[in-house]
Amino acid sequence: QVQLVESGGGSVQPGGSLRFSCAASGSTFRYYSVGWFRQAPGKEREGVAASNSDGSTDYAESVKGRFTISQDNGKNTVYLQMNILSPEDTAMYYCAADRICRYPLTLNRLDYNIWGQGTRVTVSS
Repeated sequence: QVQLVESGGGSVQPGGSLRFSCAASGSTFRYYSVGWFRQAPGKEREGVAASNSDGSTDYAESVKGRFTISQDNGKNTVYLQMNILSPEDTAMYYCAADRICRYPLTLNRLDYNIWGQGTRVTVSS
């Protein structure tokens, strides 16, 4: 059974940056699509970015040009680099894995079966 553990959340001022890590145990990301999702208070969980081990990626329009998803297959870890953060990015962020390597990639949370515990991001001045 794959388990995902996120790290890297915290508080940052507007315009700042954060980087998340999502480490997998029990299997390898090589065989799964991996996504980052977020959920703000009172809102539905939304997809932010997704990737496959071949380097293919997909992003929500709201984060294109600011967020970058990447994978280190040797470390079995997925990263989310977030730049130019704004208060609208404040949310709980979750790493998730699909049980297949999906083409094309999807940001639909219903396609992802394995979830991490989440890590909180607060962007405020």
